[in-house]
Amino acid sequence: MTRPQLSPTPRSTIKRGKKRAVTDRAVLESILDAGLICHLSVVIDGSPVVLPTGYGRDGDTLYIHGSSGALSLRSALENEICVAVTLLDGIVYARSVFHFSANYRSAVIHGPARLVESPEERLHGLRVLTEHMAPGSWEHSRQPNAKELAKTTVLALSLEEAAVKVRSGGPGDEPEDISDDVAWAGVLPLTQQWSAPVPSDDLSSGWEIPAHVMDRYASRG
Repeated sequence: MTRPQLSPTPRSTIKRGKKRAVTDRAVLESILDAGLICHLSVVIDGSPVVLPTGYGRDGDTLYIHGSSGALSLRSALENEICVAVTLLDGIVYARSVFHFSANYRSAVIHGPARLVESPEERLHGLRVLTEHMAPGSWEHSRQPNAKELAKTTVLALSLEEAAVKVRSGGPGDEPEDISDDVAWAGVLPLTQQWSAPVPSDDLSSGWEIPAHVMDRYASRG
C-alpha cells in the first residue's frame, strides 16, 4: 500500500532551498528512526525555549516524555509545539567560503501535543521511547512502577504536519572559481558509531554484556 505524501501547510512549506524539500513520508520516517535526540520548541511565559529530549516513533505518532513537574511539558499543552531532528552527514568544502555548506537530513514537525492519559498508552509510549533509544531494554530491565509513572508525563505528537529537507553531494561553486581552480573542494563525511559497552562501576561480578547491547554495538551506526 502506497503511503500518502507529506502535504505542506503554510508554516511547513520550505521556502529557502526549495529544491532540497522532500515530501516522501518514508524519508521523514527514516530520519526520525535514525535520530536519537530531538529538539522540542515550546513557549514559556511568552518566550521560546528549545530543549533537547529523547523520543520514539510509532507509525504516525511521535512520543516524548519527561517529569510531570516539568514546566516545559506543561507549556507544551498550552500552545502548539515544534519538534526538530537533524542528522549531519558531512561538511562541504567549497572553493569560495560563500559556498561552504553541510550535507544533512532534517525533519521539523508542527502541531498540538496530546497528553497521553490512558495507562495502556502511557506504557506503550514509554516502551516505544525505550526501544528507540535502547532496543531490547524494555523486556530486559525492570519496567516502571506506579510511583515512577506518577512522576512521568508522556506526550504524543502527530506527524501529519511535517517538513523534510535534505542536502547531499558536493559544493555549488561559481564557474569562474571552478575554472580558476582557486582552492580544494569536496566533502568531509561525518559518521557516527557506537564504542564498546562500559559496565557500570557498581555492577556485580558475573554479568555478561546482554545480547541486545552487543547487537547495538555491532551495528556500529
